[in-house]
Amino acid sequence: MGVLMSKKQTVEQVQKVSLVVSAFKDGLKERGPGRRRAEPSAGGLEVVEVGAEGEEGAASDSQACSEVARKYRGAWARLRDGKGVEPEELEWEDRATPPAFIRPKRQLGDDQSLDINLEETEEVRNEEMCEICEVWTADELFPCRVCPRVYHDGCLRRMACLSPASIQELQETALTMVGWSCHYCDNVNLLLTEEEMFSLKEIFHQCRVIPESCLTSDDFLHYKHQIHKQLFERQMSEEQEEEVLAQFSALDGDRKGQIEWSDFLYHESLMVLQRFRSQNSLLRLVSGKELSRARAVFLSLSRDSEGRVTGSECQRAQTSWFRKHSKESQSCNVSISHVGPISESSPSSRGRERAQDKSLLSSEDNRLLDWKTFLKESAIYILAARPNSLATHLRPDPHL
Repeated sequence: MGVLMSKKQTVEQVQKVSLVVSAFKDGLKERGPGRRRAEPSAGGLEVVEVGAEGEEGAASDSQACSEVARKYRGAWARLRDGKGVEPEELEWEDRATPPAFIRPKRQLGDDQSLDINLEETEEVRNEEMCEICEVWTADELFPCRVCPRVYHDGCLRRMACLSPASIQELQETALTMVGWSCHYCDNVNLLLTEEEMFSLKEIFHQCRVIPESCLTSDDFLHYKHQIHKQLFERQMSEEQEEEVLAQFSALDGDRKGQIEWSDFLYHESLMVLQRFRSQNSLLRLVSGKELSRARAVFLSLSRDSEGRVTGSECQRAQTSWFRKHSKESQSCNVSISHVGPISESSPSSRGRERAQDKSLLSSEDNRLLDWKTFLKESAIYILAARPNSLATHLRPDPHL
C-alpha cells in the first residue's frame, strides 16, 4: 500500500519544480539562438554563420535542455495526477554511494543530568520521504524502530546497505510490533567516538583477536580472561567464568556453538560504552522512540503510589528489551508513525524466555526506583537491544 503525499509536501514539490522551470527559461533567454546575425552593412543584410564547432555545442546544449524539460514535464504530470516517481525511473549515478559516516564527538555537557518527563509531551513521527532517494514514490516505506528514518527496500538493495537475507527480514518485521533497525541504528559500534574505537582496536590487537572471524566459547572465555587480568591484575573466579559462558550463550542466538563477528563487535562496543560513559551520557544516545517504549514499560510496572518500581522489576524490563519473537507473532501491522517493540505486559512476550528471566533474577532486588533512576539504569540495555540479530548483546546484571 502506498503512502499519500501531504498537502505541505505537495506544495514544496511544486515550488521546487517551479524554481527549476524558471531557471531553465532564464537560461534559454541568456543563451540566445544557435545562429546569430551580423549588423546590417551598406550592401544589405549579411548573415554570418556560426562555425561547425559552435553548431555542435549548440546542438548538445539544446539536447540537454530538452532532456531537462522532458524530466520536469514528467514531474509536473506526476504532481498533477497525484503519483510519485517509480524507483526504476530514478537516476542512481549520484545515489549509489553510501554517505561517509563521521563518528560522534563527546561534548562538555554530556555528563550533566537530563530532565525527561514521564508524561510524553509530543508524538514521535517518522519522516515522510525515503532517507536514500529523498523522493516520494507510490512504493511502501519501511520505518526504523529506533530513529525517524524510513526506506524503500529497493533503495536499500541498490545501495548494497543490506544483504538479501537482511532485506527479507526488513520486509517481514519492519511493519510489525517487533520492528526493524536501519543500518545506522543496528550497528551500535557507530556510537563510539574515534578515541573509544582506537582503544577497542588496541584491546583486540593485544588479545590477538582476528577481525571478521567467528569466536567459539573457548575463544570468548580466553579473551575475557585476558581483559580481566589487564583490568584487575588477577584471574577470574569460577562464578565470573560462568557469567562469561552465560553471556556467550546469549550472544549465540542461533545456537551454532559460535558467535558471529558482528555480534562480538557490538557486545564489546557496548562494554566500552558501559566502562567509559556515565549513565547521563548514555541516556543522551537514547532515541525518542526508545523513550516512548521505556515510558510504556515503566507505567505498566509502576504500582507504587509514588510511581516507583522495584529493582527486580527494573531488571525484568531490561530483559524484555531483548525479546525476539517468532514469525507467527509478527502478523500485526501498525502505522509507521510509531513502531516499536512490545512491552513486557503483552501476552506474546511471556512463555519461552521465563527460564532465562529466572536465571537473570537469581536474587531479589527490593530497591524502589523512580522514573529517572529507572531510565538511567536501563539506558545501556536499551541501546544494546538495537541490533536486529537474535543475540542478547548485554545481559542485565542480577547483582545490581
